[in-house]
Amino acid sequence: MPSFDTVCEPNLVEVRNAVDNTAKEVATRFDFKGTPAAIELKDKEITLIGSAEFQLTQIDDILRNKLTKRNVDVRFLDVGDVQKIGGDKVKQVIKVRNGIETEVSKKIQRMIKDSKLKVQAAIQGDAVRVTGAKRDDLQAAMALIKKDIADVPLSFNNFRD
Repeated sequence: MPSFDTVCEPNLVEVRNAVDNTAKEVATRFDFKGTPAAIELKDKEITLIGSAEFQLTQIDDILRNKLTKRNVDVRFLDVGDVQKIGGDKVKQVIKVRNGIETEVSKKIQRMIKDSKLKVQAAIQGDAVRVTGAKRDDLQAAMALIKKDIADVPLSFNNFRD
């Protein structure tokens, strides 16, 4: 039976490369000299450190440019609040989304059920598997999902015929 998986997975290698390139640029830029400006990646969290909120927005802008150049969707970034960490330092934690949240997967499942297409959607962990008898129905389901779920960077993999 033909099927595909709807997933939300960033290319973590490209994310790491973009963070490394951003760190290099922050280290060499004149306006960051003598400041605690830094960026680091641990697991799936990017931490921005700076002396003011303005500096954090500059580092964030550099990071977004580097991610865009590496074809990583910036919708994977879940930006947190700015926190004071003592002295004149502030930090901001940005989480890299991985996997479809349960509410989004339920929305996808409900949308496919209501579409009257001859396909079924099943939630499997952090992915949604869509199965159907015809390849055309699956492609119509892909188009429907792409059109209606725009705030999450979804991709489709594991297409079986």
